[in-house]
Amino acid sequence: MLYQIYETQRSLMEPFADFAQAAAKLYTNPLSPLGHAPMAQRISAGYDLIYRLGKDYEKPVFGIQKVAVDGVEVAIHERIEIDKPFCELRRFKRFSDDPATLTKLKNQPAVLIVAPLSGHYATLLRDTVKTMLKDHKVYITDWKNARLVPTSEGEFHLDDYVNYVQEFIRHLQKGYGNCHVISVCQPTVPVLAAVSLMASRGETTPLSMTMMGGPIDARKSPTAVNNLAMNKSYEWFENNVIYRVPTSFPGAGRRVYPGFLQHTGFVAMNPDRHATSHYDYFKDLLKGDDASAEAHRKFYDEYNAVLDMDADYYLDTIKTVFQDFKLVNGTWDVKGVDGKIERVRPQDISATALLTIEGELDDISGSGQTEAAHDLCTGIVRKEQHHVEIKGAGHYGIFSGRRWRDTTYPLVKSFILEHHALDEMPQPVKARPAKAKPIPKTAARRK
Repeated sequence: MLYQIYETQRSLMEPFADFAQAAAKLYTNPLSPLGHAPMAQRISAGYDLIYRLGKDYEKPVFGIQKVAVDGVEVAIHERIEIDKPFCELRRFKRFSDDPATLTKLKNQPAVLIVAPLSGHYATLLRDTVKTMLKDHKVYITDWKNARLVPTSEGEFHLDDYVNYVQEFIRHLQKGYGNCHVISVCQPTVPVLAAVSLMASRGETTPLSMTMMGGPIDARKSPTAVNNLAMNKSYEWFENNVIYRVPTSFPGAGRRVYPGFLQHTGFVAMNPDRHATSHYDYFKDLLKGDDASAEAHRKFYDEYNAVLDMDADYYLDTIKTVFQDFKLVNGTWDVKGVDGKIERVRPQDISATALLTIEGELDDISGSGQTEAAHDLCTGIVRKEQHHVEIKGAGHYGIFSGRRWRDTTYPLVKSFILEHHALDEMPQPVKARPAKAKPIPKTAARRK
């Protein structure tokens, strides 16, 4: 019922938001009589703020058209490589007419970025993708809004997430021989599970794993987010945050954790900060500070765009990651696409290098939670395990913004390149007895 009430309220607010947008433009248009009214700028700013607070935020686009590779402009073509019921594997293919640049692009590492399925769209990692494209072939998991997935597509569990990741890794390996994997926040857990299962089966595993700000062991330095998940019962979540999608959407009847509830939780974590940000936006409009106002719009266009998560996946994650701690306790069994149940054993990983990254000021994944992966991956030699804490960085700062570009990315780039180069080194060829040349007699005598 709550979902229906919310949708009704949103539908009622929509014309008012449209009116506010039109009024804001009327009061700033120099050709409009209202544009010369007393306090026109202030009235326009007020209407603009009302519009921003009342509008519906659609899924953003990545919008990456080009990047510079060593000073040469390279065109980007975004396309869907694999279309699954709950996720698209999205590729950012690079094109250049410069022969030297084209050769360089072909020899660069292929990287799978596994984006979080925790409320926001994968476009939250736009800065991550754009930066990586300078030196890598980039793919990303673009998770779908569950309210748009018909119930005929079946359920989606945490196990399915793990299976998706394995399929995407194999897809890159088929095309490039092997790949590197980066997981940001929530997917650190299912990515570690996916690579563990591949290792246990004797499959080829990625050359490297980079895990950033994720709850590998949520018991360490628990944050407000962790405490909520750990202190409320499984039944509480099922009874209080799970609703069915209304009939107006393709996924009508599907049980989901609605995006609007998640957004409410995001804002409730720092209400004063968001209130101040909106007031600053109002003042920027009054001052005519277009650059600051546009920066505000870009941030909240992304922040306010949220998706519904399938209920089975969400509840599985609560229980597996934040209540039973199955990964660190060694009790996590995953059901494969063939129906076979397999135990997740990170200790079986041996041929994949591991880099973990945490932000000093991360208030979502606390200190030590991501680093805990090293204690689990005992099969990886110590020299192939690295941990970094980014000073002054919060959760978003480790994968977006100035600290990501200036501090984190150079470390990630160097780590990937080191293990990509090792993989491409020519291996010694063992001589076959049938083709071995006979030893000259003089040489034999010397022996």
